[in-house]
Amino acid sequence: MSLRSRLLCLSIALVAVGLLGAGLIVTTALHGYLQDRVDDRLVLTGQIAARLAPPSGTPPNAQALGVLGDTTVTYLDGGGATRRTFDASAAPPGGGPRLPALDRAAVLDRGGRPFTVPARDGDHRWRVIALAQPSQVFPPEPSDARGSVLVASSLDEVDRTVTETRTLALTVGAALLAVLAVAGWFAVRSGLRPLTRIEETATAITAGDYSQRVPELAAPHTEVGRLTACLNQMLAQIDTAFRARAEAEARTRRFFADASHELRTPLVGIKGYTDLYRMGALPTREGVDQTMTRIAAESERLTRLVEEMLLLARLDEHAGDVGSDREPAFALDLAPMDLRTLAADALHDVRALDATRPVALTGPTGGRPATAPAVADEARLRQVVTNLIGNAVAHTPPGTPVRIGVGTVDDRAVLEVADQGPGLTPTERAHVFDRFYRTDDSRARTTGGSGLGLAIAHALVTAHGGDITLDTAPGEGCTCRIRLPLPGPSYGP
Repeated sequence: MSLRSRLLCLSIALVAVGLLGAGLIVTTALHGYLQDRVDDRLVLTGQIAARLAPPSGTPPNAQALGVLGDTTVTYLDGGGATRRTFDASAAPPGGGPRLPALDRAAVLDRGGRPFTVPARDGDHRWRVIALAQPSQVFPPEPSDARGSVLVASSLDEVDRTVTETRTLALTVGAALLAVLAVAGWFAVRSGLRPLTRIEETATAITAGDYSQRVPELAAPHTEVGRLTACLNQMLAQIDTAFRARAEAEARTRRFFADASHELRTPLVGIKGYTDLYRMGALPTREGVDQTMTRIAAESERLTRLVEEMLLLARLDEHAGDVGSDREPAFALDLAPMDLRTLAADALHDVRALDATRPVALTGPTGGRPATAPAVADEARLRQVVTNLIGNAVAHTPPGTPVRIGVGTVDDRAVLEVADQGPGLTPTERAHVFDRFYRTDDSRARTTGGSGLGLAIAHALVTAHGGDITLDTAPGEGCTCRIRLPLPGPSYGP
């Protein structure tokens, strides 16, 4: 059975048990109340009849003894023999009560307590009270001739009332159960609507729609509300994980495509030059020397590209090791240093690459350069700064000013390289640290490079526990900023 059906059946069963219990209590209490009334009437009638001597003949009116309804009065002598019987009804139910043989001693033992006897015929019941007649009724007779009186009243009216009440209770209870079953079906269906929506959401997610969320149909403090919150949190994590996996797969495919292209280009050049030499297309010594020079250049380029890719692979393995106790997969030769040294060398590098280009050494936001202490691998940071200087010179028109800033900002050592070139669009800015990304779609090596320089710079700075950012806008130049943590107290001033 479904949960809805089980809840409905359980509710109806509990209500049915409650109604049956209530009906049983009511009918039992009603039967006791009506029987007590009969007993009260019996006691009153018996007391009156006990004080009267049994008449010698049939009285003209039986009600003279106080006999009402289906009631009989029987006079017994001291030995229990019947003297006279008076009936208030011409045809008592069941032919009258089946009275036991009671002598005066047995009557006295009963103590005037009513008791129940069956009818002579049928399944009728009678309520009987036995009372000994007082001595004043028979003053001239001896004590052993004193008699007793039995007053019996039919319980048909009581049983009929109780039966009708029980039938009415069962009928009303059955109707009420039917109404409650219908109302309960809709109530349970409404109460379980959040679970139905959860089922629908799970079905949609199974079909591949990971963006689905369970609607919040209940208060957060309820069981359904907490379940909805937990499921939505789980679904968000699953959606994020699937998106991350899809993005990782896309990056992997793009990486292999770009790497294949980058590696194929120098290999094709080397193969082409060797084919020329093997076919005898280089008859002169000068032609052979030029070809070998080009092969060497392509080999150097191929070697540099492979080393860059290997460095990125090592840095990827090292990711997450900053601040951990285990030995990193890519070791950095960390030592106290001052970023002003790298800034001064970068100033000379700009002048060596383009002597006509204005270059200035300032603080991070202008002014005079300041000390910028850090614990870092100087060789790796020099590689990063050299890459930034190369980009500033290669991607801006000749004569474009370059500024190198160094100092401390917000408890961080800062080194930045800024130019006043054409800048980048927001889309280009979002991908400059991606591997093999170039703003020049022509892939020209003179302007585009391999597309790994800024990715390596980002990975190296991150490996030092720092960060590298790029501030740019079209027509406003670029400012690439490196921020590293300041040394701790253990390194001294």
